[in-house]
Amino acid sequence: MEATIATKANGTPWGGGKNKPLGASYGKMMMWFFILSDALTFSGFLAAYGLMRFKFIDSWPIADEVFTHFPFLHDVHAPMYYVALMTFILIFSSVTMVLAVDAGHQMKKKKVTFYMFLTIIGGLIFLSSQAWEWKNFINGSYGAVQLNDGKIIQFVDASGHQVTLESFAASSHSERIQHTKDKGIWFKKEASLPPVSLTQVLEGFKANSEISIRTEKIDLATKQKTIIPRADAMAYLSNAKAVVKGANLKVNEYGKSLFADFFFFITGFHGFHVLSGVVINIIIFFNVLIGTYERRGHYEMVEKVGLYWHFVDLVWVFVFTFFYLV
Repeated sequence: MEATIATKANGTPWGGGKNKPLGASYGKMMMWFFILSDALTFSGFLAAYGLMRFKFIDSWPIADEVFTHFPFLHDVHAPMYYVALMTFILIFSSVTMVLAVDAGHQMKKKKVTFYMFLTIIGGLIFLSSQAWEWKNFINGSYGAVQLNDGKIIQFVDASGHQVTLESFAASSHSERIQHTKDKGIWFKKEASLPPVSLTQVLEGFKANSEISIRTEKIDLATKQKTIIPRADAMAYLSNAKAVVKGANLKVNEYGKSLFADFFFFITGFHGFHVLSGVVINIIIFFNVLIGTYERRGHYEMVEKVGLYWHFVDLVWVFVFTFFYLV
């Protein structure tokens, strides 16, 4: 039985013995095993997300209110537009990868080079877009107030549309200083200061009669968050704890902190896979340029990395469905 990977005269690689399961080479079989194990990992993450999503179905953040940004369009409400564009770019890169694999089967080096290059560009654009989306998610949009029980309340105008804290908060008459390790008590470092203080928000709310609040609780019939009448709003604000701007692993201005935890972990884990795929594609791309696979007599390495790339694209379809559509 062969102990090393060999290439037969007809250009077909195999190194797993005399029998070829399913007619696949040893390398492709190992890639399929890796994809299967990785699929189980993603399945566990998405199942956990689905469980928490179902458990807090009446208070989970609404995707259309979270992912509303689009590059160069400031103050324009564009829910899901950029996420849809990101998804299209990644799926299109999967198409170019198919064309690269097909060109490899035909031993057309120039076409393989061209389509691999397009695949790499698509992956880089997707990664840049994901980083931009993370930035907006972390920085926040409108701001909110956290209550003593950890729940989040947001502010809306008379028409029910959410408004920023800065739009109604009272002006400050004193300078706010962030505690650093050299200034704080027992050398503790304070988180970055929100744009307005809790006192400014409360004073501004009292002075603006058209502003009201809404809670995390969602009316499942209308898919809208519950707006509290102004007469009852102060009862909620009397339990106000802190101003929240943006999202991190502890607080989330959009609602449940669990949403942010899952978002960072799952999309970050997928982003790591895309980054790994881009790096591998770049390595394969340069090997194509210097004629490595021409000399071997086959482009199976392009086909193997293509399997991985298609898997990454397919996983994103599920992530997109779970986080943005459901």
